[in-house]
Amino acid sequence: MRMTVGDSVIVFNGADGEWQASVSEAGKKGGVLVCDQQTRVQSTPPDLWLLCAPIRKERMAFMVEKAVELGVSKIVPVQTEFTQGANRVRQDKLQATATEAAEQCEALYVPQVLDVQKLKTVLSQWDAERMILHCDEDMADAQAHNGLSQFTRPAGPWAILIGPEGGFSPDEKASLTNDHQGTILSIGLGPRILRAETAAVAAMTLWQATLGDWT
Repeated sequence: MRMTVGDSVIVFNGADGEWQASVSEAGKKGGVLVCDQQTRVQSTPPDLWLLCAPIRKERMAFMVEKAVELGVSKIVPVQTEFTQGANRVRQDKLQATATEAAEQCEALYVPQVLDVQKLKTVLSQWDAERMILHCDEDMADAQAHNGLSQFTRPAGPWAILIGPEGGFSPDEKASLTNDHQGTILSIGLGPRILRAETAAVAAMTLWQATLGDWT
């Protein structure tokens, strides 16, 4: 907003790479940029979604920010039986957080953040081709990466499912176990209980290091 005609700025739109642009018009209500040359070709993260139960505002923003940094393609807040405050989630605010995170870490892709949806509805419409990595707080598995090692790259479409504070209800656990066999891989994230945002970071790191674009 402080730029004037002739100044240069780096821009991206999530589809056409990164460009060096110059300000050709500047005013209080808007301006015009002219793209001069491409500085980086477009890159996209792996086809990895993050399904996460909403938590407190600042911690939810942290989770979205780290999801962008670690490379997910879509973020889906899901309402579970134990989710609290789902009606206070602002999709527009979280999308803005994702955009800011992409700018700050120089990512060229901004994941879409959806509105809150009921977990039961999301799973009832689930594409069986997309595997779900279910982070189960009841599994004290220090060798969690062994579960992913059975899969090979390219990994195909995946999603990471992070539950609410207090975990999933018995009915939800039964559904995850019985209704989606072959689609859900349940793993633990070590011998310690993790907060939801920490579990999300750990799971995304584990997936990227095993099946993602870190290898």
